[in-house]
Amino acid sequence: MDAADAADRPLRIGVLASGEGTNLQALLDGVHGREALVVAVGSDRAAAPALERAAAAGVVTRVFPRASYEDRAARDAAMSAWLTSSGVELVVLAGYMALLSPAFTGAWAGRLVNVHPSLLPAFPGIHAIRQALDYGVKVFGVTVHLVDDGVDTGPILAQAAVELPAARAEVEVHAVLRPLEHALLCDVVRRYARGTVRPDAAHPRRMLLDEPGPPPPAAGPGETRS
Repeated sequence: MDAADAADRPLRIGVLASGEGTNLQALLDGVHGREALVVAVGSDRAAAPALERAAAAGVVTRVFPRASYEDRAARDAAMSAWLTSSGVELVVLAGYMALLSPAFTGAWAGRLVNVHPSLLPAFPGIHAIRQALDYGVKVFGVTVHLVDDGVDTGPILAQAAVELPAARAEVEVHAVLRPLEHALLCDVVRRYARGTVRPDAAHPRRMLLDEPGPPPPAAGPGETRS
């Protein structure tokens, strides 16, 4: 398929989610059927509400429980094959809590993105908001980044920040960050769909930005964005 063919149809997205699926819902509400199509949603948990959200939107779903496979590599190989057979061009990790094997991240290098609730490289890994609170930060944020073999170490695609000097509880911070996550993730997906974010053929882990992305939504009181 050449560039002209790709430009004539929406970007095909596969989403992996383990929980509520609010970022998936943001994609379904914000880009699905417009510049992109969510065509497959996979999960490691059969009870994940994200699967219900996908089914309600008419999106094909499949569960890949770790116990059903010999090991993580076998599970990820099956998941990768399913995404490929579904015609997926970009994979979004939307609250997917299972570790991915190097073979999976390598196969989707440059086409695998994650949204993380911190201003990376600060506070990678799990419990990022708790880490930030324990450290005593006053500015919190979210990052959309490419996924590589490390823990939240892939190239950063976009970030948004907000000042919360009086924050003390994770739930409080997460409530403020969630809409930033949704907006930032949808913005990155739109940029992929327009072809302004794409892998460098010579260096699959490097991104080429052909033009600046659209300006982010206007910041509210106390917010900053980059």
